[in-house]
Amino acid sequence: MATEHVIEMLHITKEFPGIIANDDITLQLRRGEIHALLGENGAGKSTLMSVLFGLYRPEAGVIKKNGQEVKINNPNDATALGIGMVHQHFKLIEVFTVLDNIILGAETTKMGFLQKKEARAKVEALSERYGLKVDLDAKVEDITVGMQQRVEILKMLYRDNEILIFDEPTAVLTPQEIDELMDTMKEFAKEGKSILFISHKLNEIMAVSDRVTVLRKGKYIGTVNAKDTDKQSLSDMMVGRSVQLEVQKEPAKLGEAVLSLRDFCVPSKAHKRNAVNHVSFDVRAGEILCIAGIDGNGQTELVYGLTGLEKSSGGTVTLCGKDISHASIRHRGSDMSHIPEDRHKHGLVLDFTLEQNLVLQRFDEPRFQKAGFINQGAVREYAEELIEQYDVRSGQGPITIARSMSGGNQQKAIIARELDREKPLVVAVQPTRGLDVGAIEYIHGQLVAERDKGRAVLLVSLELDEVMNLSDRILVMYEGEIVGEFDPKQTNVQELGLYMAGAKRMEEGGRPA
Repeated sequence: MATEHVIEMLHITKEFPGIIANDDITLQLRRGEIHALLGENGAGKSTLMSVLFGLYRPEAGVIKKNGQEVKINNPNDATALGIGMVHQHFKLIEVFTVLDNIILGAETTKMGFLQKKEARAKVEALSERYGLKVDLDAKVEDITVGMQQRVEILKMLYRDNEILIFDEPTAVLTPQEIDELMDTMKEFAKEGKSILFISHKLNEIMAVSDRVTVLRKGKYIGTVNAKDTDKQSLSDMMVGRSVQLEVQKEPAKLGEAVLSLRDFCVPSKAHKRNAVNHVSFDVRAGEILCIAGIDGNGQTELVYGLTGLEKSSGGTVTLCGKDISHASIRHRGSDMSHIPEDRHKHGLVLDFTLEQNLVLQRFDEPRFQKAGFINQGAVREYAEELIEQYDVRSGQGPITIARSMSGGNQQKAIIARELDREKPLVVAVQPTRGLDVGAIEYIHGQLVAERDKGRAVLLVSLELDEVMNLSDRILVMYEGEIVGEFDPKQTNVQELGLYMAGAKRMEEGGRPA
């Protein structure tokens, strides 16, 4: 008798030093369904999917496909069984073209020669059929993150996978791209493909999934039909307490300008033109100013130019009344906290311990050193305070290696370190990317608290819910320029989306062009 379950993960247990990531979890995926996996950061979702994809081997439990037990020792075994995965941090080779990335490891050859023409035709047919348009000859390093994700999806389709795992697939997409991805996922399900979808975003889970399995602290909490539940019930199941889904904040009490940019330009690495082109704005004490936009429109370069990670090519940056246009990164950091976009590249030293990461900019303060020697006891004590205050979960506390922590807990560590420095300006780039509702609620509260202490907060976010919920003022950036300024109380997501896509822009003086 054919089983209705295409994949069954029965009583899976996976342990790491000091932590049981998956504790006797059972998950059953039906043929042709979109099954969401929901849980806090560090709940064990990515670990469970990595077991299914062959990246980890479980200590206990069995995996069945179509009722038959299978052994998945590595990703090649998973691919042979028709299982594909789009990872939260994409697995692409930046200097290869899009086409080379898609066919890598699954090349069509004849007598030892690569048959690129056939491969190209197959990829073009897939991209046409599913509306996943990409430039096959572009190098991955030159395309946007949204495009990179399409490449990852085409990689799965090229291998004829029938079980598709999406790990936080919308973390880096715009509202329009998210809608397209959701439509694509529904299309896959209609064709009989089965989808496992890891997400923290309750709106998306409610919009596309048939069933939802909730994990909490490595344990299975339950599976529910999406149509029989609501966002509040799911968030309560996931966190184990009632969560405020709306940001609570008083009206802003504005002070002087803390940060002023005038005619600010940053060159582009990919093109001849500027990535940031003559941008001017102020961020005032006591306000959260948000820069919204589709990924790849100059927000990253704006922050790099502002923090000193890239050299600007024109204009001025004034911080707390001082011109810092040509100041060093360390000098800028004396008045600025920076929560970076890429937590692995610029946020953490991954092979350092958690406690070492928490004092990266402060180890030379008298509290942490004497006569040039670091006071390990003071560092440990400080790290323990921050870990407790920000609920940073890790297997071995302060001595956990940063690389081994879940993405969300790495993010919490960075936020703890940066906000605790108490600087007049907080630059927060995608501060809640990949975080669950409980952590988002906490971090939003912390950013509002910074604002209420009279600090200026510059928020750069691709999450329109976050933009609308958290900001006092919104600037939309498109192709390196500011194309609109909005009061969140007097606009909506659809209108912002049009400006973000370049379909509308404001003239000088604030009228729509």
